[in-house]
Amino acid sequence: MLEIRPTCEHCNKSLPNDSSEAMICTFECTYCKDCVESVLQHVCSNCGGGFEKRPIRPKNLLEKYPVSTKIVHKPVDVETHLKRIENQ
Repeated sequence: MLEIRPTCEHCNKSLPNDSSEAMICTFECTYCKDCVESVLQHVCSNCGGGFEKRPIRPKNLLEKYPVSTKIVHKPVDVETHLKRIENQ
């Protein structure tokens, strides 16, 4: 089951469960759509994988399966990330 993390790891933008802006990689690194497109160039800075739109957990399941409150905020070193992408 997905954690549904509450914020973008790079810019710390709020990404509630019903956000259409939340993007995740295969390891559930969570970023906002703006950061995925403009900063990360669609490549996860942690694992090197791609991104997909994060699904929205149905409201009727939130009580039984609550979303995460764990904030992971570790801004990307953009220069290093872009160099890594170029060398792939």
